[in-house]
Amino acid sequence: MSDSTHTGSSSDDVLTARELYRFYRAGEEETLALRGVSLKVRRGETVAVVGPSGAGKSTLLACLAGLDEPSGGEVHVDGVRISHRPETERARLRARHVGVLLQTRNLLPHLSVRDNVRLPQRAQGRRTRVPAEELLARVGLATRAHALPHQLSGGELARAGLAVALANAPAVLLADEPTGELDGETEQLVLSMLRERAAEGCAVLIVTHSREAVRVADRVITLTDGKATDTRPQDRGEARDVVG
Repeated sequence: MSDSTHTGSSSDDVLTARELYRFYRAGEEETLALRGVSLKVRRGETVAVVGPSGAGKSTLLACLAGLDEPSGGEVHVDGVRISHRPETERARLRARHVGVLLQTRNLLPHLSVRDNVRLPQRAQGRRTRVPAEELLARVGLATRAHALPHQLSGGELARAGLAVALANAPAVLLADEPTGELDGETEQLVLSMLRERAAEGCAVLIVTHSREAVRVADRVITLTDGKATDTRPQDRGEARDVVG
């Protein structure tokens, strides 16, 4: 399959999902995690995805990142279809177009912080615009480049994970509960960096329960029972009200 599969979306729509369904089977039982979810995130936009536990938020993010395949529907990133491809192709497209910030598992435990950042840059197979040392300096970890993940505090792990997600200057940044275990000061730092990345033209989507994350979002999408509603809050007060 060619990388040139495009959507009919606007050139400003960097991330597009159309009618996503995700089914899980366990014996005779079937669970519908996503029920026809469609969304778009524009270049330079920050979107928060909120909803109760079990609503399908992490499943949605995994499908958007190409970490999981939707049972139906399509995902396009930067004009290229990432869904319904072999895992090797999805991984290559993810390395080229998508940064993923997970609450856990962002860092390999046996590699230093610097080498964790360098790993996706090497996998991409081309020179990147931002050296690992500069990325770590941006997130306040210049002096921790040689530390192993187990030597970092919770706040340092979050910032190191963000550096890994930004390693290849992605067109789309997907963050799953990026501030869930952070103190207020570190949460503000991480959210500020996400907003800075959006200001540089990245499409940012944050799965979150945090009122502060919703406060900085341009738009809020609420997931309930696998279905999405674009709340389009008129002000930050209304945005905060959608967080369960």
